[in-house]
Amino acid sequence: MTAARAGILGVLFACLIWGLAPLYYRYLSRVSAAEMLAHRTLWSALTFGVLMAAQGRLSLIRAAIKGPELPLILITALLISFNWGVFIWALQNGHAIEAGLGYYIFPLMAVVLGVLTLGERLSPLQGLAVGLALGAVLLLTWGLGVAPWIALGLAASFAAYTRTKKGLKTDATASVTLEVLLLSPFALGYLAYLHLGQGAGSFGRDLEASLLLPLTGIITAWPLILFSAGAQKVRLATLGLSQYLNPTLQVLCAALIMGDAFTAWHVGALALIWTALALYTFELWRQDRAAANPASSAATSLTTLN
Repeated sequence: MTAARAGILGVLFACLIWGLAPLYYRYLSRVSAAEMLAHRTLWSALTFGVLMAAQGRLSLIRAAIKGPELPLILITALLISFNWGVFIWALQNGHAIEAGLGYYIFPLMAVVLGVLTLGERLSPLQGLAVGLALGAVLLLTWGLGVAPWIALGLAASFAAYTRTKKGLKTDATASVTLEVLLLSPFALGYLAYLHLGQGAGSFGRDLEASLLLPLTGIITAWPLILFSAGAQKVRLATLGLSQYLNPTLQVLCAALIMGDAFTAWHVGALALIWTALALYTFELWRQDRAAANPASSAATSLTTLN
């Protein structure tokens, strides 16, 4: 198997796990979103910690704790915790389709964030794609009578997380590990309060939940590892296109298996978003081909210098 093919399989398998994860969280909906979030944090910290220890890279975490980027890593930890919490709550409360829409909107919101914070410029196609995504949000707001706050919250928090991570020099896996480690004391404190103070925790009282909750660490860590490894071996356009498998599977699971409401307004919004993503992906592909072509790259450089 070639490296490129192995990379594509790794990326696709990661997206498959992410896309089917809603079924897991909905099945365990008897476990509150807050308790599930606490367990996801703790089991992810354990999974990443074991991985880093097995690779002999724990020194990277110690260096990050003492390094100047610790405040930024704390910010990314809060952002990803908010994202996870909203996602879990949405899945458990019949909003899985809107959660899927959030991850469709995320790439386009990330583009806008790049314009606002990095001074990046939108190509005409990218501008049109962002406009269509905005149209989808307005359509849902008009049709449902309320803005799709869950989708916007998920897209905005993950876009902000990605933007902040982009500026970090800390090793990617080490920073993710440190994020969940920083959140772990709060997760432990909440679970202690839930079990000892309220007597309401599921872990240790519900046999099935006790066996399934540790899987949150694997569901979180394993696809991220696969995706990170695969991303190094595939073209940018391929990587961008693969991102839409995750929310597509989420929406299909919500509509076909979980029975969440899928209205004509959702269909219209999805049509606009898919058109936007098609334009966005085509632009990625075009830029990727230009970067791979030495003559095109030279011409681009001359244009930039002038």
